[in-house]
Amino acid sequence: MPIVTLTTDFGHKDYSVSVIKGALIQQISDVRIIDVSHEISPYNPSETAYILKNAFQSFPKGSIHIIGVESEWTPENSHLVMEFQEHYFISSDNGVLSLIKEDFIATKIVEINIHEKVISAFPVLDVFINVAAHIARNGKLEVIGKSITEIKELTNIKPVINKDKNQILGSVIYIDNYGNLVTSIKESLFHDVGKSRDFTIFARNVKFKKIYKSYSQAINFNLPKGKREEDGKKIALFNTAGHLELAVYKSNPLTVGGAGSLFGLGYRDPVTVQFD
Repeated sequence: MPIVTLTTDFGHKDYSVSVIKGALIQQISDVRIIDVSHEISPYNPSETAYILKNAFQSFPKGSIHIIGVESEWTPENSHLVMEFQEHYFISSDNGVLSLIKEDFIATKIVEINIHEKVISAFPVLDVFINVAAHIARNGKLEVIGKSITEIKELTNIKPVINKDKNQILGSVIYIDNYGNLVTSIKESLFHDVGKSRDFTIFARNVKFKKIYKSYSQAINFNLPKGKREEDGKKIALFNTAGHLELAVYKSNPLTVGGAGSLFGLGYRDPVTVQFD
């Protein structure tokens, strides 16, 4: 049973997602369709990559991942298929694939060239689904395009280490459903540069001098509930994806606010780690 995942910025108000699913079912009769997310911020490749690269490894080898973010074909935004870690990714060449594979080498990357066979104002429907069906039928990638080695890189969101190696300059790459801020600074980089030194994390006017292992570790449960510091407790931790995350304990962006609004930070705003 072929598995196809969908990651888009289409939302759920319009009919786009249902049309894609209907077309997939028509072309791949026994397909299993999984929604990764349809709430990607519009035209945001780094957010797309963060979500999908942390999701795809939970799926079986051979899964096909359709990425409908900034997907319109233009001379500067070609369409690609990447075979990576025995998975297939269909996307525009907008930097998403480079962020998914990071410094690893893809098995194969093909630039799709079937566009002359379709007239498309909706390339996910008219191009990406045809490509997914071709892959599901065990078709060779070379039939639908030409092999390439270079794809668009997004380098402006990667952390920078200063020349004295006592500072990491990162940024916010994702804000989750709770308003927590995920940064571009990974745990491995933090330890490689920090080497167990004391540190201060600067996020606008907020400072952190401790990183917790979990949200609840920041709360002293030995104290009576009325004396605990819970509401508004700011927390720095490494999340399950291995990224430095800045959070507020039990935040709710719709009521009390989340880390993004309470700290005054948004997408791509700077976050700095200074080592002593």
